[in-house]
Amino acid sequence: MRVLIAEDQAISRRLLTHALEKWGYEVTAVRDGREAWEVLQRDDSPNLAILDWMMPGLNGVEVVRRIRERNAEPYTYVILLTGRSEKEDLVEAMGSGADDYIVKPFNRDELEVRVRAGRRIVELQQELIRMREAVRHQARHDALTGLYNRGAILEILHRELGRARRERSAISVILADLDEFKRINDTRGHLAGDAVLREAARRMARCVRGYDSVGRYGGEEFLCVLPGCDTELAGRVAERIRTTVVSEPVAAGEDSLRITVSLGVASTSGPATPTADALLQAADEALYLAKEAGRNRVGLAAPVEGTLVLPLGLEGNDATPS
Repeated sequence: MRVLIAEDQAISRRLLTHALEKWGYEVTAVRDGREAWEVLQRDDSPNLAILDWMMPGLNGVEVVRRIRERNAEPYTYVILLTGRSEKEDLVEAMGSGADDYIVKPFNRDELEVRVRAGRRIVELQQELIRMREAVRHQARHDALTGLYNRGAILEILHRELGRARRERSAISVILADLDEFKRINDTRGHLAGDAVLREAARRMARCVRGYDSVGRYGGEEFLCVLPGCDTELAGRVAERIRTTVVSEPVAAGEDSLRITVSLGVASTSGPATPTADALLQAADEALYLAKEAGRNRVGLAAPVEGTLVLPLGLEGNDATPS
């Protein structure tokens, strides 16, 4: 663990550094409060700080107050170091937001115990953050494919539609449906079906830009949200997804399964941004067009301004791999 020492007295600073390094800590030592504050604002700042109360520039209490006002994560555990020993001083130190208090000249055993206590609290807080982020990830991602789940991808669509409305920019969606997926589940079993879904999701995710989003919309259906993307570009992305998905068989246990996918593309048009439902309805109509035309192809909807959508056309191979 990294520890910040801010102490203007050189001898005390060296003694603290030597003790902490002997106990296995990585030490950053500075001479005053302003240097300490600069270090603590970095992305990789130490999570435990030992600050002398009386320092040039900013004193230890002022630094602590700035830390607590920022209220950033992860938490910074602060021990104030001072020659003051009155109860009023202790109240002031702890009232500023400090976590602990050591009187100089410090006792090495006491320092070790207090630093160890701070380390336990910091590590506990870091573990709580990791658990919270894991729960947050699980709440927004599909357990099988690792993609966004239905609720999360629809939330992203609504957010990007709002951005498109403000910026008067285009946005496209692609609905992708694996062809005859039920037959795979019925004839090869659900484990094979799961393997197909995972691999298809992985291949789709490879085909989009870093700021695009892909989610599992339901069952064997996937939704891609493409900000700043018109019908022509979205059609090329959809065709790239189609060719990537069908490019090679999917390994499912001892089986090697060829799969195909049909896709429907819908894009916004004009200054009036449609609702999410209208855009999804357009993509669904285009997907139906692709399915009716023989599967394994891309259907394009007319650019969406209102709620009435007419199929525009098709892209993709006529032949469906066996």
